[in-house]
Amino acid sequence: MATVQSTTGPVLRSDYQRSIAAYWNKEKDPVNIRLGDVDGLYHHHYGIGDYDQSVLQAGDQAIIEEMHRLETAQADVLLDHLGDIGPQDRLLDAGSGRGGTSFMANQRFGCQVDGVSISEQQVGFANDQARQRNVADRVRFHFRNMLDTGFETGSMRGIWTNETTMYVDLNELFGEFSRLLQYGGRYVCITGCYNDVTGGRSRAVSQIDQHYICNIHPRSEYFKALSDNGFVPINVVDLTAATIPYWELRAQSSVATGIEDPFLTAYKEGSFHYLLIAADRI
Repeated sequence: MATVQSTTGPVLRSDYQRSIAAYWNKEKDPVNIRLGDVDGLYHHHYGIGDYDQSVLQAGDQAIIEEMHRLETAQADVLLDHLGDIGPQDRLLDAGSGRGGTSFMANQRFGCQVDGVSISEQQVGFANDQARQRNVADRVRFHFRNMLDTGFETGSMRGIWTNETTMYVDLNELFGEFSRLLQYGGRYVCITGCYNDVTGGRSRAVSQIDQHYICNIHPRSEYFKALSDNGFVPINVVDLTAATIPYWELRAQSSVATGIEDPFLTAYKEGSFHYLLIAADRI
């Protein structure tokens, strides 16, 4: 599997980044692979919406397909918030995983999409998918660091992150996104964040951090870092209630990983929120 190499110097710039890359290079979790096998869209995020209760009696494959439907629904909601995107525009998928949402964006808008990831394995997989889908001229994945992408200033009309911001410093990240976006460009984030009101990380949130080798940020930090880097939120949507059914279904599936209970506990006790933030570059 070929990767599109970085042109901006070392991609992995700390022991922490190297550990994250190693984790995702080795990752072949059925909760990602089997769901993607349903229709060839491989996601690395969670789902939203109520599930069809009948799948619980229909067998494991029906549960897998329903979970995948909820994940794809989440990606559709993210894309809904990018605004008016045309075929002439260019989008960035920051932390692009195996490429699922990038392909959905290209299919919806007809535009060029660039994805970046610090996992060479994921980049190679996604580029192979682009070739199989005959969109490699419009959808490209790059082994690059989303804190320093090397793309041209003002080259992007839209950028999104889907459950990737917990791996980086938000001020650095939004500084790079501010550089990349045209004036009036849109950034959309879906993320889990801990609730400042409850006073720091709960035990359940700490378990999620440990499981994914990440560092979940407080809700307040997102809005401060956005403001400090020239972004004004246009939409903020609390998706917490909408994601709980996905986790309840996943807990009953054959691909459960053991992290389902901490997610459900954190969401239901209010220590953790699942937010969509759409913000314009000014």
